Amino acid sequence: MLSACNRLQVRHLLLTMPLVSHVKARGKLYPGTSISRQPVPDDKVAWSVPFPEYCPPSYTTPVVLQMPAWADPDYSTFANWNVTPPKYNQLDGSVERRSHTGEYMVIENIPRWKWIDGKVAKKDGKPVMQFVAIQRRDCGEWALPGGMVDPGEQIAATVKREFCEEAMNSLSLTKDERHKLQELISTIFQHGEMIYKGYVDDPRNTDNAWMETVAFNFHDETNDSIGCLPLRAGDDAKNVAWLDVDKEQALYANHSMLLQNVAHLKQAHW
Repeated sequence: MLSACNRLQVRHLLLTMPLVSHVKARGKLYPGTSISRQPVPDDKVAWSVPFPEYCPPSYTTPVVLQMPAWADPDYSTFANWNVTPPKYNQLDGSVERRSHTGEYMVIENIPRWKWIDGKVAKKDGKPVMQFVAIQRRDCGEWALPGGMVDPGEQIAATVKREFCEEAMNSLSLTKDERHKLQELISTIFQHGEMIYKGYVDDPRNTDNAWMETVAFNFHDETNDSIGCLPLRAGDDAKNVAWLDVDKEQALYANHSMLLQNVAHLKQAHW
């Protein structure tokens, strides 16, 4: 019998205001380059609209990479985690970081062009949550981060290891960076809640070998722990993203059932 340990993270999705359908900002190429932008249809411009296929290239203009005095470091990278990030949505010393259009979101220490009003988005009168999802390399389906429990390994250790490998690309880090990441994850993953353990309806199952799982929920109510992690796909994952918890979201194996358990537990939209 094979065993696997899958787990999920959930955070609130903040309500957005209607956005103008940007036209020039969705040009075919980044200015002065041959690097293509990912096309975004008019009906997918707002961040509140599910668009799991959205995975644009990471691009920074060479002028900024030369680090002139007015440029900020890349605070999303692991190497700059010890650097105090800017004070977004406020006057940061002599630097004005407030937007004339209202407060914007900050995801993984990066500002995101999105209006919010401080309320939790709702559907059918219930709050909408999001979860960390990885896109599997083998089949291309979206799934919860997780993997096999190594012989003699405690499930708690598997949870942390697999999340770091698949959702934070820890295998690409140096030994010292990996150690620092492990310490951070150990702190964040202290208060998980087991929401399921047992048989998994997995396409790899046979009459004589099947998957069983233990699933944990780590809930970031204030968006200041898991929500601040710099997600980077690695190992068995080719993409990683925050997706809405919704019954219409297609997921690998029985992962939808696991999310449904969390939605009911938190009395959230499903």
